[in-house]
Amino acid sequence: MMRFDALVIGGGIAGISAAIRLARKGADVCLVSKSADPLECNSRYAQGGIVARGEEDPPELLKHDILEAGDGINCIEAVETLAAEGPDLVLDFLARELEVPFIRDESGYMLTREAAHSVRRILHVHDYTGRSIMEHLAGAAEAEERISRLTNYTAIDIITSTHHSVDYQVRYKPSRALGMYLLNNESGEVLPVFASAVVLATGGLGDIYQHTSNPRGVVGDGMAMAYRANVEIINAEFVQFHPTTLFHRDSDRFLISESVRGEGAKLLNREGEYFMSRYAPRLKDLAPRDEVARGIYRQIEKDKAGYVYLDARGIRDHDLKERFPSIFAACAAVNIDIRKDLIPVVPAAHYSCGGIKVDLEGRTSLEGLYAVGETACTGVHGANRLASVSLLEGLYYGVRTADAILCCSSDLSDRLIRSIPPWVSPPGETSFDPVLIRSDLNQIQSTMWNYVGIIRTRKRLSRAFADLNYLNHRIERFYRSATLRRDVVELRNAIISALVVTRSALNNGQSIGCHYLQG
Repeated sequence: MMRFDALVIGGGIAGISAAIRLARKGADVCLVSKSADPLECNSRYAQGGIVARGEEDPPELLKHDILEAGDGINCIEAVETLAAEGPDLVLDFLARELEVPFIRDESGYMLTREAAHSVRRILHVHDYTGRSIMEHLAGAAEAEERISRLTNYTAIDIITSTHHSVDYQVRYKPSRALGMYLLNNESGEVLPVFASAVVLATGGLGDIYQHTSNPRGVVGDGMAMAYRANVEIINAEFVQFHPTTLFHRDSDRFLISESVRGEGAKLLNREGEYFMSRYAPRLKDLAPRDEVARGIYRQIEKDKAGYVYLDARGIRDHDLKERFPSIFAACAAVNIDIRKDLIPVVPAAHYSCGGIKVDLEGRTSLEGLYAVGETACTGVHGANRLASVSLLEGLYYGVRTADAILCCSSDLSDRLIRSIPPWVSPPGETSFDPVLIRSDLNQIQSTMWNYVGIIRTRKRLSRAFADLNYLNHRIERFYRSATLRRDVVELRNAIISALVVTRSALNNGQSIGCHYLQG
């Protein structure tokens, strides 16, 4: 049996920031990563940057931009708190203490701008900001003796007093989170890990869609586990599609950062026309992501083509190879020179603006359970995320949640822990063909892309819900008899996440932000 003060599931910017803060304040922390590589997470692939503070950029202006992008349905208090305190944390903790090498010149930080930002306020490390931040955070975590890392472990389910205790006197009391059942991906052993505070930081759900910028396996694990534990979920219909991922048969899931358009690149159709003025007359190529993604989607439909072009040839203020080295190298690998060639791009599922409902300290509706980062919904993003705010939110609310845990977390009694049985495998468990598992996941991804994607209709959503509900029954039967593996757990979580998103979309009859209803 393993027991800690805090158990953090997920090692992206939100989870690792929470773990570092907890450990530095004296808590014993277990930090769990699903991948064998502890740096494998969405945060690692963030290219554009992280919001700090620009010149003549008071908190009220950042607040205005976040609310404008989120169509005004954001949680005002969450936005105000983030805008007032978040940028200073970026500078104090990441820039000064951890010495993340944000790009500077002789006058100071070289701030960039992305769509729907009023001013340049984004710190960056060329176009691999997320990777640089995560490497420095990983180094800080490794230096903390109170952090125990478990890599290559898949979280199966939240252990709760109501669902898992065999002591009926415990089950009559209010439900609370006690820990997590974790699957060792190598050995297949299931390990119960207990903690006074359980923090879900599992990231997004992009891989439930056919086209996504997310790594494989990002299927909404945290949201699905929370759903099974009857935890409140909010705004799940608001899935943001990034307008520009590289379209090429030899490149998979590679994002072309919005900062390329921020520096002056424009979208071009197959006829050689810059077309965004038709779909977003005021801001054109720098409109919020949902507007740009829909514009591209409609242009692709109009042209009966599979993609449009991003034209960076007009950028003169930067050496593109130096400013965007990762993008330059990825495109060069498929014989595209972004200095003189057009870049074929398509939209792809990118970021979940909703998720597990939390307060400003990361608390969920289940005692002892917290959520941070993309799997949580603080209300900061509303109906649509403003570019480069996600890293800021993950960092800030990760630290803030850690402080709340340190202040208010209650110890688990020995009786409570003894009442939880070890994991029981099904009798006569069956090992299933990976091809069949992949086929079911492909069906989920295709259904979500075609019916619950960039442009939705009531008929498409109803069809999706019926098809997914049928598939869910089949997958749940299969799960209850299967030998546990990471892909089996992910398939179970993927169908739950898909159903939660679809049901939320069906229940929201208002076309707003990322949730665009046609007709």
